[in-house]
Order: sequence, then structure tokens, then C-alpha cells
Amino acid sequence: MEKNFKSLPLRLGVGIVVLNRKNEVFVAKRIDNPKNFWQMPQGGVDKGEKFYEAAKRELKEETNIKTIKFIKEIEGFISYLLPNELLGIIWKGKYKGQKQKWFIVKFEGEEKEINIKTKHPEFLDWKWVNLEKITDEVVDFKLEVYSKIKEEVKKII
Repeated sequence: MEKNFKSLPLRLGVGIVVLNRKNEVFVAKRIDNPKNFWQMPQGGVDKGEKFYEAAKRELKEETNIKTIKFIKEIEGFISYLLPNELLGIIWKGKYKGQKQKWFIVKFEGEEKEINIKTKHPEFLDWKWVNLEKITDEVVDFKLEVYSKIKEEVKKII
């Protein structure tokens, strides 16, 4: 019997926009999707964890970035749904997408701090991109999320 994925909940998550001194955005290429798609650090929220604490934890786990200054919490949540071909595969089939709280931070460390070869690596490569480019290289199902984030970041840089 086919599972009804539409009834699945959204996973509660966080995302983090990391800007460097030139206001370029940190993006990385996922190991599980090595095509030319790039994303900003993001992940789940542990039970009882505050959103900003989850964002900082995810950032450290995925990139080793710790030297940041808080800039802004983007108001509300931004959600996306997984495409049909990924339903039942990602997150062990427990969720149909994500509802995310996003934060903007400034990276104040040295580039040598950035290390994507972590304990449980998620990324193959990383780079800094102009804010306008974040919607050019993102997977289709996150395009609307990244468009909203781009507009929010434009307000502060």
C-alpha cells in the first residue's frame, strides 16, 4: 500500500546566512547531490533547543565556523516541500518538507577556520558568492526559500 506523504508533517529546521567582510554568502555543495547545486548551512532542531542555538550548532557541525556576529533573525518561518522523487527517502520518510527559522550572521574569523571535512561531512566543496547568485545554483525545490532570504538580506547590506 502506498504511503500518503501529503499527511506527513514538516520538519522543524533552521538555516543560517553567513556573510563575509565583502557581504558575500557562504554556500556549499552537498555530498549527496554533487551536481552544481549549492546551499547555505541548515539543519534540524533538537527537542528543547532554541532556534539560534540550533543554527550555531548546525553551522559548527557542517563547516566548523564559530567566529560569527549575530546580525538578524528573519521574521517568521520559511517552508518548502520535498519533490515527489525524494518523499519517503530524505529524513527516513518522516517528513514532507521543512519549516525553517533563518538567521543572518557575519563571519568574523579567518578562512582557515572553515573546514567542511567534519566528523560527519555533508559537503564536498564551499565558496563565497555574491548575494544575487544564491538563487542561481540552488535545487529547484528550495528556490522560493532562497528568493525570500535574498530579499531579507538585501534589506541589511
